[in-house]
Amino acid sequence: MTTMTDLVSYEDALASYDPVMGLEVHVELGTKTKMFCGCSTALGAEPNSQTCPTCLGMPGALPVVNTIGVESAIRIGLALNCEIAEWCRFARKNYFYPDMPKNFQTSQYDEPIAFNGYLDVQLEDGETFRVEIERAHMEEDTGKSTHVGGATGRIHGADHSLLDYNRAGIPLIEIVTKPIVGAGERAPEVAKAYVRELRELIRALGVSEARMEMGQMRCDVNLSLMPKGSEKFGTRSETKNVNSLRSVERAARFEVQRHAAVLDGGGKVIQETRHFHEDTGTTTSGRTKEEAEDYRYFPEPDLVPVAPPREWVQELRGTLPELPLVRRTRLLEEWGISATEMQAILNAGALDSIVATIGAGADAASARKWWMGELARHANEAGTTLEELSISPEQVARVSELVASGDLNDKLARQVIEGVLAGEGTPDEVVDKRGLKVVSDEGALTSAVEEAIAGNPAIADKIRGGKVAAAGALVGAVMKATRGQADAARVKELILAKLGVGEG
Repeated sequence: MTTMTDLVSYEDALASYDPVMGLEVHVELGTKTKMFCGCSTALGAEPNSQTCPTCLGMPGALPVVNTIGVESAIRIGLALNCEIAEWCRFARKNYFYPDMPKNFQTSQYDEPIAFNGYLDVQLEDGETFRVEIERAHMEEDTGKSTHVGGATGRIHGADHSLLDYNRAGIPLIEIVTKPIVGAGERAPEVAKAYVRELRELIRALGVSEARMEMGQMRCDVNLSLMPKGSEKFGTRSETKNVNSLRSVERAARFEVQRHAAVLDGGGKVIQETRHFHEDTGTTTSGRTKEEAEDYRYFPEPDLVPVAPPREWVQELRGTLPELPLVRRTRLLEEWGISATEMQAILNAGALDSIVATIGAGADAASARKWWMGELARHANEAGTTLEELSISPEQVARVSELVASGDLNDKLARQVIEGVLAGEGTPDEVVDKRGLKVVSDEGALTSAVEEAIAGNPAIADKIRGGKVAAAGALVGAVMKATRGQADAARVKELILAKLGVGEG
């Protein structure tokens, strides 16, 4: 196992070599049925309960192409600025593995449905980097192997393996970049930004939730190094099934350092697959990487070619939503925020929630404040994402409305949010149950102010003497007496009025 101590520093690696990357991203489509049969794709079913002779590869069972899968592939291709094939076909990718019930994967090889595109991605400092797309093709997923026994959860050292074919045949789109060169020291950042931008695009299209932590989107990071001044690519490694944005960046960075250490030591990089380990940020060897000819591709004889009519492609082009980069640029201008602030929103995964909260009636500033402040804090403490918090954009908008109307102040609003997250009901129900409304009754406020002045005569004298800033202490006393439910600005006005002092 390669450890961090076996590596050269990242800076030293970049002084001698230029990184070359290729990213292969698999996206699980959100269709109701599988790619070549009518079996359900719903999650959580009993193992092997969503199978049929077709997805189990039984003799005589014939596949039928999922139309929605083809439509989704075309829309993805269009959004990636690809050319859409007028005629393409499926192929059999032959290899043996226990989770492949047919001993081949129905995929596309030399005739993908979409090809020759690009995706512009934005780095953290606002710089835009164009990633060229080689192809986007349709295929099916494999089953799931669970290796029981052993220390690693992998097949080596396991006592036995369990196979679940519910996932076998689920529609996938594989998106393959052309070699990414010229990124230099920012190559890992480019990899992360590309996968993030691709995820946002997939979600905007509505073809998949693209949740990496659930395996709905996963990235293979191909990386090689070429000596400075050379134009010949080095031998690549392929880190398989990386399932988070942070891990994509870490895997690319680690492989740069590992490759450089091998080359500096006079060794040769082995073309192989590798596994990324979240806990250590390192990769370990998997298996020697096959070349295309090892898969013995040949055209799928049981499926007719796919020839999407040009009219249909143009119709699908008209369904494309505003693309993520265009949307962010527009929102940045509308909200009057900096690129750094927008990047922070993206890093927090808050953009969609903020937009939905504004759509539910909140103003942009308050929507950003609650999602990036109080709610981000709760998510961090719970070790979860903003999307997984048990509060909706509509509920956050209602909290914002209650603050704007004066029924809540910020302190009370935080308590309301806490109650909603705890499952105590809607914001209004939490306000009623906890008795959290701002005290707006003038009589009650006046009485609390008089008590504060009487209880703090020395402070009152300072205020009368012109030290208006001292009023803060009396405001605090009133807020304490009212359990934080008074309007602090109104309390200060009453204090100064009672003491015969103006704001100036």
